[in-house]
Amino acid sequence: MRRPILGSWRLWSGRTLPPNVRALSLTSFLQDIASEMVYPLLPAFIVLLGGGALALGVMESAADGVLAIVKGWAGRASDRAGTRKGFVIWGYGLSTATRPLLAMARLPLHVILLRVTDRVAKGLRSAPRDALIADATPPAQRGFAFSYHSGLDNLGAACGPLVAAAILALAPGRLRLTFALATIPGLLGVLTVSARVREERATRDGATPLGAADAGGTVDAQRVVSHATPATFPRALRLPLAAIFVFALGNATDAFLLLRLSSLGVGPLGLTLLWSGFNAAKWAFSAPSGRLADRFGAARPLLAGWVLYALVYGGFALWTRPLPLLALFLVHAMFYGLTEGSERALVVAFAGEEGRGTVLGAYHLASGGGLFLASLIFAVVWRAVSPAAAFLLGAALAAAATMLLALALRRQPADV
Repeated sequence: MRRPILGSWRLWSGRTLPPNVRALSLTSFLQDIASEMVYPLLPAFIVLLGGGALALGVMESAADGVLAIVKGWAGRASDRAGTRKGFVIWGYGLSTATRPLLAMARLPLHVILLRVTDRVAKGLRSAPRDALIADATPPAQRGFAFSYHSGLDNLGAACGPLVAAAILALAPGRLRLTFALATIPGLLGVLTVSARVREERATRDGATPLGAADAGGTVDAQRVVSHATPATFPRALRLPLAAIFVFALGNATDAFLLLRLSSLGVGPLGLTLLWSGFNAAKWAFSAPSGRLADRFGAARPLLAGWVLYALVYGGFALWTRPLPLLALFLVHAMFYGLTEGSERALVVAFAGEEGRGTVLGAYHLASGGGLFLASLIFAVVWRAVSPAAAFLLGAALAAAATMLLALALRRQPADV
């Protein structure tokens, strides 16, 4: 009997998922609360320290560039090292350490360096963490596992700004206090990984804890797939990664959507509440989309999400009234639900049973490299031509990526 795609609360509870997946998802939830308590306040904090738009631009460009490079390296390094948990602990721990230091920053340069350090930490943990999820989860559940993880990540992103707003309501203007308090959920996340995540080796049917034995006291060498030596990079994955890169080129930061709404009259309070609701909607869409990926293959939800993205950006280019754009912005959350888990599940399906860290690192490098360029390209077109032209470019790149991925998938097995 098939499980319903929509239905009981267990869909969002993740009770059927392996303990490692639930623990890593809880960690991401806590870490995103900490991150989103800080991130929306950084522009105002830089201005307070004497910086401006140039400092903000340098910070975000440097952060995105470093993030893409470190993500690509860390996945392969975790395969070579034969361990993943250490990368994840150091990544979350380093991010947590930047928050109290940020509370003591005195110059815009301090903020830039700490932001870049935080992105190094994110790059260090991302691919190894995704590989831990893949190692722990049977193939039939991987779409749901990745989507569940992304969903809790988004739920944390929805809660973080509300926590920061509550602190600032009680202590107006105390940005440094908010940064210092963001250390608490981050530290809880590090403790969760340390205590509840076990290093595992991938098997053909799921995962085996390191050192586990069968009933006879020995490990079945035929079933256990070590990730200490990376597999040859799958040739079949090159075109899908090219499609992911092309899509990422048009996937500019969502701050431009907020800027468009702001220019059409939506005020700061409305934008804050909209951002929180947007992240909550991303969480709500994640679990059912993961079930879709497991039932029909990761490719179909991914292609549907990219088409939806192109339609949303086309709408932002052509419409100039706030109300339909507000509705489109919330619809945009469905794109994340359809794609965040499906992209990683698709890459893992192409990777097979070996070298998952390597191929996930390549995925993060392709996606991160495109995202690094996307916001720069989008900003130049916005300024040199018009906001509508920038959004149309994003829609066109999404459409091109969809066609490229569809072409790549024609030669692949139906279960990809």
